[in-house]
Amino acid sequence: MNTFSPNLVSTDLGRLHVRRSGTGPPVVLWHSLFVDSRSWGSLADDLARDHTVYSIDGPSHGKSEAVRRDFTFAELVVAAEQALDRLGLTEPVDWVGNAWGGHVGIRLATGSRLRTLTTIGTPVQGFNLREKFTMAWPLVEIYRFTGPSGFIMTQLFDSLLGRESIAAQPELAETIMASFRDADRKAMFHAMRSMMLKRTGIEDLLPSIKVPTLVMSVRDDVTGWRPDEARRTCAVIPNCRVEEVAGTGHMSPLLIDRELVLRSITEFLDREMEFQQRKCD
Repeated sequence: MNTFSPNLVSTDLGRLHVRRSGTGPPVVLWHSLFVDSRSWGSLADDLARDHTVYSIDGPSHGKSEAVRRDFTFAELVVAAEQALDRLGLTEPVDWVGNAWGGHVGIRLATGSRLRTLTTIGTPVQGFNLREKFTMAWPLVEIYRFTGPSGFIMTQLFDSLLGRESIAAQPELAETIMASFRDADRKAMFHAMRSMMLKRTGIEDLLPSIKVPTLVMSVRDDVTGWRPDEARRTCAVIPNCRVEEVAGTGHMSPLLIDRELVLRSITEFLDREMEFQQRKCD
């Protein structure tokens, strides 16, 4: 069976949609939960000036196939590795993950698939019982019965984007919110339940990250994962640096601090490329 088409690659979690652009060293983008690769806005095109950028829609998101069952992070990592294989990316790649995408990247970074890792708004702790039963569980269950209702949309995107970001970039914000509204309802419910309610902390993985890492923390993140916690996270990763970016939610910087995000990623990748070249000389 053909496992690669111009837009889709086959994995054990269905066919994943991939948008490829630019030329140069490969950079893989994986978005936040709830939305899809359109959430990167113009950042993907800007990175594509000097890189081949692969923007992947996660399972049940965007134009990827719906998975109408629960799935685990272990399955998700296998699917990500399969996608890299079927895209022909057998050498280590630069991975940029927003929130959910950062969780996938951290797990991949303990192996040999990545050259560098960048996370944006990716908390490493799991939900405690209070957070699980007062925040995550009600959101998942309300969505289960109402779908993307006005209440769900307000609660979710006030947290993920913040009203400042929505006001600053209304067209991109509307595109991002539409990606959640348009998702397959049953598949999105399973993705939310799997990736929120069943997500555990990954602090124990941090010392095993094998690649240079850039952690971007959101300055006023309403979920509580802010620069001081990012610095504590970075302290246990062997080769890590922290960049503080503006916003109140995991996705806010992509709308209101895009220039700093782009500059930080570009400088980080260029610096690591130069370092690798010096080692080879």
